[in-house]
Amino acid sequence: MRFFSIKNFFKIFLFVSILGSLCYFVIVRLHYAYDIISFEDYNPKSTLVVSSNEIKRAKYPFIDIHNHQFDMPVKDLSDLVSEMDSLNMAFMVNLSGFRGQYLKMCLDNIKKNAPERLGVFVNLNWENIDSDTFLENNIKILRDAKKDGAIGLKVYKSLGLTDKDSNGNRIAVNDPRIDPIWEECGKLGFPVLIHSADPASFWKPKDKNNERWLELKQKPNRYRNPELFPSFESIIAEQHNVFEKHPKTIFINAHLGWMGNDLDRLSSHLDKYPNVVTEIGAVLAELGRQPKRARKFFIDHQDKILFGKDAYNQQEYYTYFRVLETEDEYFDYYRKRHAFWKMYGLGLPDSILKKVYYKNALRILPSINKSLFKS
Repeated sequence: MRFFSIKNFFKIFLFVSILGSLCYFVIVRLHYAYDIISFEDYNPKSTLVVSSNEIKRAKYPFIDIHNHQFDMPVKDLSDLVSEMDSLNMAFMVNLSGFRGQYLKMCLDNIKKNAPERLGVFVNLNWENIDSDTFLENNIKILRDAKKDGAIGLKVYKSLGLTDKDSNGNRIAVNDPRIDPIWEECGKLGFPVLIHSADPASFWKPKDKNNERWLELKQKPNRYRNPELFPSFESIIAEQHNVFEKHPKTIFINAHLGWMGNDLDRLSSHLDKYPNVVTEIGAVLAELGRQPKRARKFFIDHQDKILFGKDAYNQQEYYTYFRVLETEDEYFDYYRKRHAFWKMYGLGLPDSILKKVYYKNALRILPSINKSLFKS
């Protein structure tokens, strides 16, 4: 029992602390001695001398079709609108409108403080799909949302990935019990912005060959263990099946449908489904690393690409403007875990910029005040 005395405990604690400090000192010295540095810390400053055109304001007024303002029910909108003005953002869509009282508070705040500058999409709960009143309740939510001023439906990635019914079974994106809801959106003129799956690399081994390794290291909950999750291909196949079954409903396939790394495939996808458009939120890095192919993609599908950003950060828009508007070479993306590679400008012509920035969105969301935009 004497071994566990307070005195001996502190001796052991002191020994372990000293040993830990010595180990840390040795490791640090070895790092310096052998020029060892972590991938996360390595951030070299380029010596390349090339044209640099930082753009803090879009060339034309634009609509951000993909944004999240989770505090909108209580948010002071004046600062947000001021930042929008500085960016030349004429209209923002908050996809996180949810439903019920939360949605009502969002819409009331907009009506009182920024009625022509902000719009809201409603969200539904899919996990009560077994309820006898599932369709009745959700169709009523959609109709009431439309009447109150909502302008679309946003579907989160949980549908098809993690949402489960009352028996614990995964709810597929194309579950036939949801079909009447997609049809109702078509009747209401509600575009459906739908995020299905995640980057395909999230399903691949977390090793040196995975270009999303850093993101999976920093955000380990984004890893999709193939033994626990349905495959990437199966989820997007379910999503595409929904597009095919409901040709009278407009779908906005979020994040380039996670096909930004394969623009040939995405091009075929957009050609196949006349009722589907896409947007560039959170996938700009895919476009900026393949400027020649990406520029051709924008030219070929100029009527089906919308501007989106996803997480709101005023300064991060500057990189979007620079990729879309300039022909700059070899510049940084704003988040290393999304892109450890460099960006290149696409130098899109004005006619296409106008379509991406606002014309395509105005066609899908005709309630937006067109006087906010000057051709």
